[in-house]
Amino acid sequence: MKLLRVGAKGAEKPAIFAADGTIRDLSGVVPDIAGATLLPEGLARIAATDIDTLPQLSASERIGPCVGNVGKFICIGLNYADHAAETGAKIPEEPIIFMKATSAIIGPNDDVIIPKYAIKPDWEVELAVVIGKEARYVEEADALDHVAGYCVCNDVSERHFQTERGGTWDKGKGADTFGPIGPWLVTRDEVPDPQNLKMWLEVDGKRYQDGSTTTMIFGIAKIVSYVSHFMSLQPGDVITTGTPPGVGMGVRPEPVWLKPGNVMHLGIQGLGEQRQNVKAYSA
Repeated sequence: MKLLRVGAKGAEKPAIFAADGTIRDLSGVVPDIAGATLLPEGLARIAATDIDTLPQLSASERIGPCVGNVGKFICIGLNYADHAAETGAKIPEEPIIFMKATSAIIGPNDDVIIPKYAIKPDWEVELAVVIGKEARYVEEADALDHVAGYCVCNDVSERHFQTERGGTWDKGKGADTFGPIGPWLVTRDEVPDPQNLKMWLEVDGKRYQDGSTTTMIFGIAKIVSYVSHFMSLQPGDVITTGTPPGVGMGVRPEPVWLKPGNVMHLGIQGLGEQRQNVKAYSA
């Protein structure tokens, strides 16, 4: 299933992308694409619904974040061998965990705002995992049983804040609008091999990232298991799992940074596409 949330910010309706290309309203079936809806029994309730009987929503309506009320927005850093190489970083021996603020989450086509005092804003197409069942000290062999599905994430970053302002990476990752997710949450049954998905990102029509989840250092099952040993995971938590090469900071001979007026266009095989206009901060 391809689940999404449609409508104005803060008033999104749960919906499903039907096989005929229409968007159908799930409001009479589930309260939201969030929390308990993502449990196995919640997803089973949607799967058992006759989609053709549901009201059709306008294709012109805004698509919101594909998951509502996200409790934790967890990130894995330097998780692609070829991306680590382009940054000159050592291959991590264990997954690097940091957090994005949940207030960074926006819809897949909402504007990305460059924060005040930003110097080096950058892009990162990433595969995100949405948790569907509580996970605590989960073994790797059982980890995917705790996944509801997957979605596209743009882990927008401010490299100056991230690496030159002291402390952790979090301050360069959590600005408002720095976490577009969607358009859909694609349920796990439709993604038989998350370790073999093509992914790409363009800025103003120029392709910078053209990679694959095949070059992940730590796979999805390892990541879910690993994170669950440091914090419990609840339905609706999002883990974004790293980016392939081609980020702005890795461009040679000089890095390329986002600027107002840019358009980012990105996607992952089978999970849909995003498009964001980049705008300057305005008080």
